[in-house]
Amino acid sequence: MAFALAGPWAAGFHRPMGLRIDVQPGVARQPDEEFASIYDRLRTPGDRLHGIPRIPLGDPCLALRWREADGEFYVYVEDLHQRRLAGYTVFNRLIEVSRRADRHVRAPHSKFDTPYQRRGLASAIYRWGLDAGLCLVTGARQSEGAHALWHKLGRDYPLGHVELRDKTLRYLGPTVAPEVLGELHTRMLLLGRGWTLARFAAATGMQM
Repeated sequence: MAFALAGPWAAGFHRPMGLRIDVQPGVARQPDEEFASIYDRLRTPGDRLHGIPRIPLGDPCLALRWREADGEFYVYVEDLHQRRLAGYTVFNRLIEVSRRADRHVRAPHSKFDTPYQRRGLASAIYRWGLDAGLCLVTGARQSEGAHALWHKLGRDYPLGHVELRDKTLRYLGPTVAPEVLGELHTRMLLLGRGWTLARFAAATGMQM
């Protein structure tokens, strides 16, 4: 089962686009400067970010804009009233996984300006991706807030733990001991809508 995005994301999902670096982890920038730069690009005719699809978020003050580049998804939250960027989520590819698993999993990372934190925005974006059929795997590190968010999402989507080593996923179970959870090779896994463990294992080669 490959990604099967439904709803607004489905249109144009498979259209190839050139790789663009919207978020540069190696560049030290203040959030205000970074967010202002992205927002300016969203509003500048001729820029690759200008005119990308805008999707209502259920809040008249906020809207989502999204784009795809090289298999990664960039979701921006725009404050329509304040005319500024509230933050973004990137669904990154994982270089640690095999090519087979790369077709099905992404690692989400979010960054929101202080006034927009703890408002459920990252949760709404993650749910959107999960409902569209994305399966999510954590990176090597998680903040306390991100860890809590994943457990909250685990009430509605299958949540488990995997070991990621030598480009191979091995299922560890729904819970693990604290010392196992602390290992860098231990990751959390959320299955998107329509997936089962058996189907995910068959599609990705995950060891059970």
